Amino acid sequence: MDGALEVPQKRVNASMLRPGAKVCFVGRVEQVQPSGKSFTMSDAEGKHVTVEMHMPLSEMLSGVVEVIGNVTNRNNLQCLSYIQFPEDRGKFDMNLYNDGLKILQDFPEHYMAEEMQDF
Repeated sequence: MDGALEVPQKRVNASMLRPGAKVCFVGRVEQVQPSGKSFTMSDAEGKHVTVEMHMPLSEMLSGVVEVIGNVTNRNNLQCLSYIQFPEDRGKFDMNLYNDGLKILQDFPEHYMAEEMQDF
């Protein structure tokens, strides 16, 4: 998972996933497979994404999780890294986050989503 967080990734919801892209996806954990090799998340619009792990999870996931990963041909995410948001810090507003994603998509020139090549 080294290097996955070194560069900002495009933030997306499930409807914005494009195969081959490296993205940042935030959602609620809905189900973890008993093997720990994958888990299902939902975004603010209620759409589901399956996150595939290289190695089985070593911890139980719940609540809101941010995943950086590569989008597969099946519109799943191949996880490069993940961060579980603390549940004791108040409720994460998925709808407000989704509104922010739409603004990022509408005005991409104002938000850095990729490594700047010219510097």
